[in-house]
Amino acid sequence: MVPRVEFESYYGRPVIKAPSWAARDIAGYFFLGGLAGAGSVLAAGAQLTGRTTTATAMKVSSLAAVSLSAAALVHDLGVPSRFPNMLRVLKPTSPMSVGSWLLAGYGPAAGAAALSAVTGRLPRAGAAATSAAALLGPAVASYTAVLAADTAVPAWHGAHRELPYVFAASATAAAAGMGLVLGPVTESAPARCAALLAAAAEVTATEAAEKRLGMVAETYRQGRAGTLLRAARLLTAAGAAGGLLLGRSRPAAVASGLALLAGSACTRFGIFAAGVASAEDPKYTVVPQRADDQPDEG
Repeated sequence: MVPRVEFESYYGRPVIKAPSWAARDIAGYFFLGGLAGAGSVLAAGAQLTGRTTTATAMKVSSLAAVSLSAAALVHDLGVPSRFPNMLRVLKPTSPMSVGSWLLAGYGPAAGAAALSAVTGRLPRAGAAATSAAALLGPAVASYTAVLAADTAVPAWHGAHRELPYVFAASATAAAAGMGLVLGPVTESAPARCAALLAAAAEVTATEAAEKRLGMVAETYRQGRAGTLLRAARLLTAAGAAGGLLLGRSRPAAVASGLALLAGSACTRFGIFAAGVASAEDPKYTVVPQRADDQPDEG
């Protein structure tokens, strides 16, 4: 039998170009956008159930988060005019185009909802804006996963089915954490429940993604990405457990909320680092492709 060809790379050079995005800008953009989108959903739920203090706090939080998210994106683009230029056309097959339009629609809705809640003016318009932001929120929270998976980066593209669920769960954990930090403990029950569900969903979706990735999942467990993702699991689990068991204590609620926020940030930065690592090492591009090309034995 002819032995299988061992992996080789042309002088060890990467097969694909690693993302040139700055981690602080784009991973921060991923995290802040998720916090904003999921926060709007939580704000709408709080408004409907009479938790007005939490609703106002989450609306303001979502506006601040989406503003910082847009600033990070524009900073990475380098030329601010590039963002409005992306709105010249709508291309449904382009995650970047769809995402730009999502932000363009979501941002004003989040702003109007927050302004109405803070000033108490135009309550009907504020309610409509709150509903619009909540409807767009899940897409804003998860479309960045589609954007990343649409690239050739092995650690992202290989997990294209699971990555949106990971991002959505992580965003929900962050929003729940913000609710625990900003809202009174008497209104924190939904946030505590959301944190627990988000933590479980994130673990499940991440494990499914790593299973699908095969050898490429090494990039999620090693180096900087591995450190960040292990920290994310610990922080998210601690935040969810603390919120559920001790959330009626104000200091414990704040500590749990901060842990959830930190865990969500570590998830986004860890996944970003895994993507860069998988692109820089050519074996993660070539070996899985060669395995797919091997004829079935027998």
